[in-house]
Formats: sequence, structure tokens, C-alpha cells
Amino acid sequence: MKDFTIEKMTLLELEAVVTWAASEGWNPGLHDAAIFHETDPGGFFVGRLNGKPIAAVSGVSYGKEFGFLGLYIVDPAHRDKGYGGHVAIAAREHLKGCKCVGLDGVQEQQKNYTRHGFKYAHPNFRYEGRGSGDPYPSPAGTEILPLADFAMEEILAYDRRHFPAERSKFLKAWIAQPSSIALGCRIHGILSGFAVRRKCLTGHKIGPLFSDSPEIAARLLAGIREELASEEPIFLDIPGNNPTAKLLVESLGMTVVFETARMYLGPAPELPIHEIYGISTFELG
Repeated sequence: MKDFTIEKMTLLELEAVVTWAASEGWNPGLHDAAIFHETDPGGFFVGRLNGKPIAAVSGVSYGKEFGFLGLYIVDPAHRDKGYGGHVAIAAREHLKGCKCVGLDGVQEQQKNYTRHGFKYAHPNFRYEGRGSGDPYPSPAGTEILPLADFAMEEILAYDRRHFPAERSKFLKAWIAQPSSIALGCRIHGILSGFAVRRKCLTGHKIGPLFSDSPEIAARLLAGIREELASEEPIFLDIPGNNPTAKLLVESLGMTVVFETARMYLGPAPELPIHEIYGISTFELG
């Protein structure tokens, strides 16, 4: 395409693209850009028309097992002209060799992804609520503790059960980011669930939220909300094929404000979806 070039993004450029995400209503976290870029510095692409950035996409690799496409944004003045498709090809090329590639597609793009070989797996729903809520009693024999009290090896092993690939670089930065809180549940000395809350442009997002049981998920969610002001917005992205997650958020009066579709290119990973109560992030999986 004449006068259109594609390059890998610097961190500074990714920070600018995150502001595009804000303008799309995606409500990014305050520290998303730095953590995303650190996870895979070569996995972010920008398309320029006459030198001006007009399109962006990420293709973050977690090794040979899994990759994830996200942050797919085209300047509204240049949509439906093929620019987005070209940057997406660059991201796909970066993920060449991955056993499986996932994405969380907005509704208007799902047919487009299907044409490129992605298969629908399940819906995801973003729920919004308010405030700290009522405390939830801990199941017998449980302790809710700062996640930093657990060995990193144990946290990474538990995360690996619930995510398609090892992602230590991402997770270590994610749980230690400023303006955040990370809690884990210990039962008889064993990590049985954890949750992370991060500050966003509006309110706070919770994710991931992984748990061995609905009761532990409810206790972690209560703990992660504990110090919030009563009118502070909170958001949790749940997989739509986990009915217990749906029951939990709706019992708290949370309501759906956004929907995506999880789609995969290649064999869909086998995950304990009944233990996934909150997705880490729509941008990186």
C-alpha cells in the first residue's frame, strides 16, 4: 500500500496506543503499557500512513505453546481500507510457529476473524459493580494473604494450570505493579486461588481471578474489594462458559457492560474453565 509502512513499536509509542484504547472505551490500566511491552518487546506493531500512526496491533508470544493478538485499533478516519489487516498480518507473522493463537474479539470483528481461520470458543463478559461490598466468610481452614507471602514458584505453577502457557515475565510484573493489590488463598498450606486488582483510568479492574471453588473465589473477590470506596467502579471480565462466575458477579449486583468472543487459531487449550472467574486482560489473554 502506497505511503503505508509497518514497524515495531517502542514503549513510548505503545503508551500512545494505550491512549487510543482509552478513547475506544476499553479503560486500560495505568501501568498496562510498560507491563505489556516487557512481556514481549517485539510483539507490538504500528502502521503509519505518510509517517503518521493510524493502526496498531499486538501479537504477544508466550513461547511455542501460545500467542495472543490484541490492541487491534485503527484510526476511525482510516477504517475499512485494509490498513488494519496489514498490521494484523505482521503480528501473525511474529506468532508464526505458535501451537495456538488466541484473541478476544469485539462483536463487529468476529466474522473477520473467522475468515482468517479463528474458531469461536466462548463469550466473555465485562461486569461492572461498585464499592467494597459486604465481607464474605472464609471457608473453614482458609487464609487470605498477600500474594507476596507465597513462593513465586507456587504462584507460577498455579497460574500455569489456568493459562495456556508459562508467563512468568508477565505475571511477576503484573502482581507487583503500583496502585494494585494481589491476594492469595491458602488452604492447609497450599495456594488454592489468587486475584489481582489494578488501577485503571476509571475505577479498578480485577483479573486474573483463579480459584479452586466458588467459595474461595467469593472470598478473594471480597478481599480484593475491601478497601475501595463505596462508589468506586470495579470491573471483572468473566468467561461466559463458567456459570458459577456469572452467579457470583450477579449476586453482587454487577451488570454486563461489554462483550467479546474468545477465539482460537489452532487447537483450543484445555483449561479448567470452572476455576477461571476472571480473565487477566482482554489485550494479552
